[in-house]
Amino acid sequence: MKTLALFIALTLTAIFGYSQDKSETLTITVKVDNPLNDNGHVLIGLHTVDTFMKGQGVQNAKEKVKDGQIIVTFENVTPGDYAIMVLHDENDNQRMDLEVNGMPKESYGMSNNPMLYGPPTFTDAKFELTEDKEVVIRF
Repeated sequence: MKTLALFIALTLTAIFGYSQDKSETLTITVKVDNPLNDNGHVLIGLHTVDTFMKGQGVQNAKEKVKDGQIIVTFENVTPGDYAIMVLHDENDNQRMDLEVNGMPKESYGMSNNPMLYGPPTFTDAKFELTEDKEVVIRF
């Protein structure tokens, strides 16, 4: 009888131990609903303060414009502070093209949709991720 009780206790402990997610991860859905055309791809980067404006994000996506919009989902994201940067890479050269005066030739946007007259900072675009989130970005 003691063996049966021990077996049941260990089985229940194992079941409940595996059913609890010890490292919570969340989902971020990014929507861009105003691309100017269907050319090229849209590059989307999920950034932390350490990766913002320094290249690739902690997660990245590349999508074609479909039905006048882009929807991308980043999964398995740990809670914390993030920013999203979006670039419509119309000529598919994997970078932002600039005019001779330094102004961007291609559409871009970021989380919080700040209106800036200069390079963005992480603070301009950051949001705190504490639950699944939908972020709408406008070019």
